[in-house]
Amino acid sequence: MITSFRLISYLEGISYLAILFVTMPLKYLFASPEPNKLIGMAHGFLFLAYIVFAFLVKPEKRWDNKTLAIVLICSIIPFGTFWMDGKYLSKK
Repeated sequence: MITSFRLISYLEGISYLAILFVTMPLKYLFASPEPNKLIGMAHGFLFLAYIVFAFLVKPEKRWDNKTLAIVLICSIIPFGTFWMDGKYLSKK
């Protein structure tokens, strides 16, 4: 379960950064909204999967509610999922 969550968190983080730094500039500077729609759809799916997996991993990692809240907040902060992985998932 943790390995799957790590993969989803990386993919979610990458898709978020792609939206912020690639597809949004394409959309607003070059009037090309198509990449934003495609990456946005993938990011939406990955974001929801991230939330679900965070709740599924909580008992396995024995997180309290504060830790879960931090993990969830990391999904809306750029580069947050990468920091979260190192802080909360890499430890054995």
